[in-house]
Amino acid sequence: MSSGKGGELIPSSSELDLDRPNIEDYLPSGSSIHEPLGKLRLCDLLDISPTLTEAAGAIVDDSFTRCFKSNPPEPWNWNVYLFPLWCCGVVIRYLILFPVRVIVLTVGWIIFLSCFIPVHLLLKGHDKLQKNMERALVELICSFFVASWTGVINYHGPRPSMRPKQVFVANHTSMIDFIILEQMSSFAVIMQKHPGWVGLLQSTILESVGCIWFNRTEAKDRETVTKKLREHSQGVDNNPLLIFPEGTCVNNQYSVMFKKGAFELGCTICPIAIKYNKIFVDAFWNSRKQSFTMHLLQLMTSWAVVCDVWYLEPQNLRPDETPIEFAERVRDIISVRAGLKKVPWDGYLKYSRPSPKHRER
Repeated sequence: MSSGKGGELIPSSSELDLDRPNIEDYLPSGSSIHEPLGKLRLCDLLDISPTLTEAAGAIVDDSFTRCFKSNPPEPWNWNVYLFPLWCCGVVIRYLILFPVRVIVLTVGWIIFLSCFIPVHLLLKGHDKLQKNMERALVELICSFFVASWTGVINYHGPRPSMRPKQVFVANHTSMIDFIILEQMSSFAVIMQKHPGWVGLLQSTILESVGCIWFNRTEAKDRETVTKKLREHSQGVDNNPLLIFPEGTCVNNQYSVMFKKGAFELGCTICPIAIKYNKIFVDAFWNSRKQSFTMHLLQLMTSWAVVCDVWYLEPQNLRPDETPIEFAERVRDIISVRAGLKKVPWDGYLKYSRPSPKHRER
């Protein structure tokens, strides 16, 4: 603490809590707060009720935004002994590892495209063979992606099997969750439609494994996706269905409310828990602040992507259980296994806040 003008205490930067809002922003302006307190009256309590309401709203908002913040690691290169080591690490990561990883990913794409294009064009009419080869090739390119991050992925539990009426659900940190799971077994994922080169891959390559795309801003897409989910889950030869029921990327410290759509299909739910080791890189993708291309560059210039994946015991809807309760029970299982803190917020609030009318209700 240090003294400023008028003897006021000014906290140092190390004492600031970045997760807390500025309380002064929520206090009423004017000279009324500086008046000496006299006898407490009912009207005084009524006067401060708007302030208390705003303060409570600030606390709730603060709790929500913590789920979507990427907390930077504590700096360790702060003295003359550690700074040269940090510089050596930068040289190794950017001038040695990164070029090698680019070469690995480029070779992977060359191999993939030289095989996928002929298979996709020449094996039309041989559906079963074409599907099997395309599945294997998608798994291959995902393995090259993981290799380009020097990925160290530890899988726990039995490998997913292809069965009808079975849906896999997982917590969601980044789009790389799909890549990490896809290299082990070819899933058909339900995912937001993206622009740019990612959208091109979605509409060409990933549709070959039965992936389903939607636009969260289109109400009609929800009905269409629900119909496609039911049809896909009933297919015997379809790839296992993978859904991220949080609906958005969360920072791998919290788990937000699961959407109930996957739990209304009458299928067996197979939970998957994913936990990243933040010592090497923070795998959280904040799509509002960073493009997926920049996110990949961040991963490719890090030391490694270290991750644990747990395939947990399948769950079924109980006779006395609603789909919402079923979703919460599965979220409990995933959160406990991955060490995530449960919060009661809807992840879609990240994109659109509720109207004042709904907040008042």
